[in-house]
Amino acid sequence: MTEKRKITVAITGLNNIDSPGPGVAVIRCLRESPDFEVRIIGLSYESMEPGVYMEGVCDKSYQIPYPTAGSESLLTRLQYIHEKEKLEAIIPNFDAELFNFMKIAPQLKAMGIVTFLPTAEQLEARDKINLSTFGQKYDMLVPRSAIVHQVYQIPATARDWGYPIVVKGKFYEATVAYNYDQAEKAFYKLQAKWGLPIILQEFIKGTEVNIAALGDGKGQCISAIPMRKLYITDKGKAWAGITIEDEGLAKLSTQFAKVTKWRGGFELEVMKTQENQYYIMEVNPRFPAWIYLTAAAGQNQPATLLKVALGEKVVPFDKYEVGKIFLRYSWDLVIDVTDFQQISAYGER
Repeated sequence: MTEKRKITVAITGLNNIDSPGPGVAVIRCLRESPDFEVRIIGLSYESMEPGVYMEGVCDKSYQIPYPTAGSESLLTRLQYIHEKEKLEAIIPNFDAELFNFMKIAPQLKAMGIVTFLPTAEQLEARDKINLSTFGQKYDMLVPRSAIVHQVYQIPATARDWGYPIVVKGKFYEATVAYNYDQAEKAFYKLQAKWGLPIILQEFIKGTEVNIAALGDGKGQCISAIPMRKLYITDKGKAWAGITIEDEGLAKLSTQFAKVTKWRGGFELEVMKTQENQYYIMEVNPRFPAWIYLTAAAGQNQPATLLKVALGEKVVPFDKYEVGKIFLRYSWDLVIDVTDFQQISAYGER
């Protein structure tokens, strides 16, 4: 039996709430890897992120500046954390923070901290705003979309496509609108939360499926696990799901990794029509919140990403367990006010 490699890894995305970040699930995957003995340093943006306080999740936690503060502020904070914790790897898990981490990746590497992130070009190409161009460039099915900055632009698009339409925020969240009043309400709600522009997307009727995958940056798909949602919250988040077998989805993830040469984890949100057409509705440039299901199904994607980041050679997975179900649940976590004060007042716990 080979000895586990000891390694200190920093993880973001600890908001394990009703719309959870991927961080806690990524940590669970790393802790269950037979190859690593991990010391986990949690990186939080807010003091109320549950992953900071959950037992057995983070060994130490630090607050970091919001992405809007810029890459220099992030680097300064990480330098401080690195001095104390001797970080060896960082796995970011939010869309909005990726650009800052990508920008400072060379400095992190010089400090001895590895990452494995998509390139700026890859990140921009799959953006919701650019999805139509992406589909045309790579000959992949995507729904028609329109970028709007004013609510009065909605009716013209709706006349061309017909209702329902999907109204999306530029970072997160989507609402299916069946008439103009619903579309207008969704527009203002998403504008207030995420800013402009707002994306209008053609509604595609079918079965929604998701693929969690890992690309090696050279055109190869190392791992791909398709999942069908069994229960969806009012925010559109999967609260239960099951691994499925679908040759078309496997080909889609392979094709995506090949044509984009994707580097790192990604999630494809796909609509499968009755005619067996696969429409890519969205490309998330990081692991999804349900990523722990990949480890349960036999393909531990976060642990594999860590190996690739460290320069280890990995063999692409060729099988997984079909019929594995995940089911989220709520659990009241009780903490002492002194624990909360440590992170809120001093920025570390």
